[in-house]
Amino acid sequence: MTRTAHKPLTKAEEEIMQVLWDMGHGFIKEIVDAMPEPKPHYNTVSTIIKILVEKGVVGYESFGKAYRYHPLVKKDDYSKSTVGQLVKKYFDGSYSNMFSFFAREKNISISELEDIIKEMKQRDSKQ
Repeated sequence: MTRTAHKPLTKAEEEIMQVLWDMGHGFIKEIVDAMPEPKPHYNTVSTIIKILVEKGVVGYESFGKAYRYHPLVKKDDYSKSTVGQLVKKYFDGSYSNMFSFFAREKNISISELEDIIKEMKQRDSKQ
């Protein structure tokens, strides 16, 4: 099942989601082991996972007294929603304003913009 996250995720929640997206599913110990150093405490990850379940972005399967967790939201869907919120909040809802900003700040090169244009042309030719 795929849903769009209704509540924004904190940085810590996003870090755990990145691990779950990479793993596909995992028990708390496996999630902790897959996290970058310095690894958070088991109880911290457990608490954050419970919050993610409450937010509806993580589901679980029961194996006796143990639970294996998995994302309910696809990474692409979350990314699309998050970028959309960023564009709306900081760039008046305009992707053009966003790209102009990055071009002015020299955070994006001409070749990167050309690659984006190429992808957009390919997408449009398929429709």
